[in-house]
Amino acid sequence: MPKIVSIFLLYFLMVMFVACTNDQKASTEKTDTPKSSTATPVKTAKNILIFGNSLTAGYGLEPAESYPAQLQNRLDSLNLPYKIINAGVSGETTSGGNSRLDWVLKNPVDIFILELGGNDGLRGIPATETRKNLQSMIDKVKAKYPDAKIILAGMQVPPSMGKKYADEFRVIYPELAEKNNVELIPFLLENVGGEVKLNQKDGIHPNAVGAKIVAENVWKVLEGMLEKPA
Repeated sequence: MPKIVSIFLLYFLMVMFVACTNDQKASTEKTDTPKSSTATPVKTAKNILIFGNSLTAGYGLEPAESYPAQLQNRLDSLNLPYKIINAGVSGETTSGGNSRLDWVLKNPVDIFILELGGNDGLRGIPATETRKNLQSMIDKVKAKYPDAKIILAGMQVPPSMGKKYADEFRVIYPELAEKNNVELIPFLLENVGGEVKLNQKDGIHPNAVGAKIVAENVWKVLEGMLEKPA
C-alpha cells in the first residue's frame, strides 16, 4: 500500500508542475501582447504609366538611361511614392497603341503619359487618323480610370515631310489637350530633336545625354501633378 501511495503522490506532483508551468507561460504571453498596434502603415506606390514607342522604350540605350528610368530615379531621390511603368514598344503607331491599350490598362493607373504619334508622322499617316487614335486612347483611359491624370506628349515631324503636313500634325496635340482638359508637353524632344550631338547615328533617337533632356521636358509637367508627402 505505501508503494501505491508514493506512486500516486509522484503522479499528482507532476500534474501540478505542468499546470503551473502552463499558467505561467499564458500569463507571460498575455503580458507581452501589446494593447494596440503602433506599426507604421506601408505606403502604396501610385502608378505612372508611360505609353509610347521607341522613345519611351529607350531604343539604343542602356535600361537605366531611358527617360522613364531617369524619372523613376528622381522620384526615388525625392522619396515620392510613385512607380513608373514603361509601356514603350519600338515602332508603335497610334493605331497599334490604340489596339494594345486595353490590355495595358489592366494595371491600375494614377497618371497616364501618352507618347505616341512620332511614327505616324515619319510614315506620313494622315493627321486625321493620328488625331482619331489619340482621342480614342484618351477616352479609354478616362472611361477605365476617371480619376487618373493624363499628360499628352506633343510631337512634331521634320520639314522633309512637307510644310502642309507638318503644320497639320503639329496642332493635333495642343488641340486635343485643350479639348480633353489634359496636360500637355508641348514637344517631347524640345532641345533634342535635330541636334546631332544629342542623338544616335540614326538622327531620330536620343542618346544618353539627349535622354536626360527629354526626362527634364517631361518632369516640368509631371512635377506639378504629383502629390507631395505632408
